[in-house]
Amino acid sequence: MKRSTPKATRHVNQNEGLIFEKSSPGKAAWKLPPLDVPEVDTAKLLGSAERKDLGHMPEVSEIEIIRHFTRLSTWNYAIDLGMYPLGSCTMKYNPRVNEAVARVEGIANGHPYQPEKISQGALQIIKTLSEILIEITGLDAITLQPAAGAHGELTGLLIIRAYHKSQGKPRKKILIPDSAHGTNPATAAMAGYSVENLKSNALGMVDVASLELQMNEDVAALMLTNPNTLGVFEQEIHKIADILHAKGGLLYMDGANMNALVGKVRPGDFGVDLMHLNLHKTFSTPHGGGGPGSGPVAVRKVLEPFLPKPVVVTKPDGTLGFDYQRPQSIGRVRAFYGNFGMFVRALAYIQANGPDGLRQTTEDAVLNANYIRKGLEGSYDLPYATPTMHEVVFSDKLQAKKGVRTMDIAKRLIDYGFHPYTTAFPLIVPGALMIEPTESESKEEMDLFVDAMKSIAAEVEEEPQTVLDAPYSTRVSRLDETAAARKPVLRWSPNV
Repeated sequence: MKRSTPKATRHVNQNEGLIFEKSSPGKAAWKLPPLDVPEVDTAKLLGSAERKDLGHMPEVSEIEIIRHFTRLSTWNYAIDLGMYPLGSCTMKYNPRVNEAVARVEGIANGHPYQPEKISQGALQIIKTLSEILIEITGLDAITLQPAAGAHGELTGLLIIRAYHKSQGKPRKKILIPDSAHGTNPATAAMAGYSVENLKSNALGMVDVASLELQMNEDVAALMLTNPNTLGVFEQEIHKIADILHAKGGLLYMDGANMNALVGKVRPGDFGVDLMHLNLHKTFSTPHGGGGPGSGPVAVRKVLEPFLPKPVVVTKPDGTLGFDYQRPQSIGRVRAFYGNFGMFVRALAYIQANGPDGLRQTTEDAVLNANYIRKGLEGSYDLPYATPTMHEVVFSDKLQAKKGVRTMDIAKRLIDYGFHPYTTAFPLIVPGALMIEPTESESKEEMDLFVDAMKSIAAEVEEEPQTVLDAPYSTRVSRLDETAAARKPVLRWSPNV
């Protein structure tokens, strides 16, 4: 069932197809029509800003440049080609209907400077999505302004800081479990807090006894990823919330893993005070390549006054508009009102699925992760036997005996036609292999993935050097990662 042969031929010419190497003097991919306006003295117009040459740009024909960019497109991996098993990133398929809706003329051409009276449709999209996300989270109010998950974290912490300040009891510390998302500590520090680590227990969950010892009136909040980065649901979440609330602290939930909860449980119902969502993960808006994303933050009623302004409200005449009169607001966190195109895509996805469909996606995501877990048990070490949800974390402990580590396995997986899983994270699992299939993948695709991973495990036992030298099928073979990190080449320079 392998998608490609285990040992593909290594490419000899790594520069094959590079457009600069195809350049020949005199070639051109364009021909301008005769000038039909008076000629301008560009030297006089531009002065010293005028370029005297093309700066060693390549001279190529039209067919060469077309083939160059078409060829480059075939070297990329994409969700349209196969599975993205990146754990914690939820790289699910984006239905094309989302894109079609986002490109409807009246939606795509709207501008944030338009008067409210001709922006009622856009405002209704914001209002409707907000109401749905409030229902899904079980909280009371929401802002859609944050541009991504980490931006949502920062917004949430600024809200926490404003809340405690309003109580006359500013606090200094944020507790963060060792199983949390990697951005959490950095975000807390950016918000002006000191960070205190909270150890997990043998089940991969928050150690409640340790939390009770560490919780005091200097702690503003606990930032909890749930399910955590092991894919484990915090079974004592109610106790965790009670411990925090008893001493005036707040429970913040990193909602990046809501793919495991939507339609099944609501964080507000188990004690969460505020949380961010990743529309570009849970609700299938485009993800990867640096954005765009969207990280709405939902809060309990007591935190609503501190939400970023403006917020969409219904006016006395029944129309929608923005309310800027919010004296306790933390202010804007984003230009205008957020990444509106992401709102449209998320709303299209939610309404296309409906409540039953969203619940089904959650169930399928959890089922798929456990199917892969069962398929790879025995071939790879499973450091935590606790039931997992939407993702599973293995380790390279068995393969390390042969000198093969998680990064080597990931690179070999490329030769089998799959994008690598998340390597070396979470940090509490040395040599982690973090795998999340999402609900998008079929049994046939997951069987291919499991077969590939088992084949690699067998290669490690029989001929580990095969894995250590991988990948073989890529345009560029193994790079010197240390040199790439310390001496990056960030731009092309002509050899002249």
